[in-house]
Amino acid sequence: MLRRRDSLAALLALSALPRAGRAADTAGWPARPLKLIVPFPPGSSPDLIARALADGLRPSLGQTVLVENKPGAGGLIGTGLAAHAAPDGYTWLLTIQGPLTTADLLSRKPGYDPRQDLTPVSLIVSSPNVLLVSPALGVATLPEFLQLLRTRREGINYGSVGLGSASHLAMEDLAARAGVPLNHVPYGGFPHVLQALLGGEIQAAFMVPGMALGAWRAGKVKALGLSSSVRSTSWPELPTLAEQGLKDFSALSWQGLLAPAGTPQPLVDRMAGLVSALVRSPAFRERLLAQHFNAIGSAPEGLRLQMREDRERWGQVIRRLKLKPE
Repeated sequence: MLRRRDSLAALLALSALPRAGRAADTAGWPARPLKLIVPFPPGSSPDLIARALADGLRPSLGQTVLVENKPGAGGLIGTGLAAHAAPDGYTWLLTIQGPLTTADLLSRKPGYDPRQDLTPVSLIVSSPNVLLVSPALGVATLPEFLQLLRTRREGINYGSVGLGSASHLAMEDLAARAGVPLNHVPYGGFPHVLQALLGGEIQAAFMVPGMALGAWRAGKVKALGLSSSVRSTSWPELPTLAEQGLKDFSALSWQGLLAPAGTPQPLVDRMAGLVSALVRSPAFRERLLAQHFNAIGSAPEGLRLQMREDRERWGQVIRRLKLKPE
């Protein structure tokens, strides 16, 4: 894995290059395979959603959609590559909210501006997060976890999928509300976070349920609660964190599809329509529910609004907690 400093330097160099290519021939699009960039590793939740989209879109597009994993720097590397790709309708981006909403608030040089360099296409899915802890901590509920933390001045290590992700900001918000210390350790994706939790490198993490359920059922981790305002229909026995004393606590993860700014609007609209129809189809909804994702498949304005709202909401948390850019 590239070191954060080196990979950001490479991205900054790339962002200085002019955009290549001319606008797509909208009448003949797509005339060749499409590229779908995922700024997280294979096996991560964005990767799973991207591959499901790629499979589902192939019949309607009449072309293959090639998923390219470009992990690094908490999603900034791959997002930057997509942001500075040719706006010809052949490069698309599937990513989580962090690189789209708080990248410039938590990174000194993200290498792109998501509001200027990317065009929203569709809000694809959302999901609550589940708070996982190591069984070695000997706790089974949120109050027990917080009480343990209050006895440890040095805190414990927790993992996330990068700066600005829901898994990062939700834990920082929890720690601030409870007045307990925690140490942040970012990873390239949820598979790496889970591996670190199982291996003892970290002792806690927020994670999307689909990535956590197997380890929980095997007794390898403890699930303390969900970050949603209501219980999950697919995990009804698990209480929310709000039920356990964190009043009004909510931190949802979501994933969106975007294109490089300047992509012809007819192509953006067509892709949004195809994606919406696919994501809202009964078969695809069931496929997502099996992974504990809620299908959305919004129009472009839905993703644009979600990006704006999350930036405002988490920006307030970042300022309140005085989190410093890295």
